[in-house]
Amino acid sequence: MPQFGVGELLIVLVIVVIFFGVGKLPELGGAIGKSLTEFRKASQPNQPDAPRQPDDEPKDKSEGRRRPNSSRKRR
Repeated sequence: MPQFGVGELLIVLVIVVIFFGVGKLPELGGAIGKSLTEFRKASQPNQPDAPRQPDDEPKDKSEGRRRPNSSRKRR
């Protein structure tokens, strides 16, 4: 796969600006971003829609509570 340097990317950017114009660039960028997001969602077929819960959650309510620091000496 070819690697692109800064010079090549600048040339591509100039061609895109000439072809689409400066006014259309934000719309074009948004459309490309949405397309990439949809493509990534479609390429991961076994992912549920709801976010997964972390596995390290406390199993009962007392595990997650902080204990008061009774070892501190009061002055």
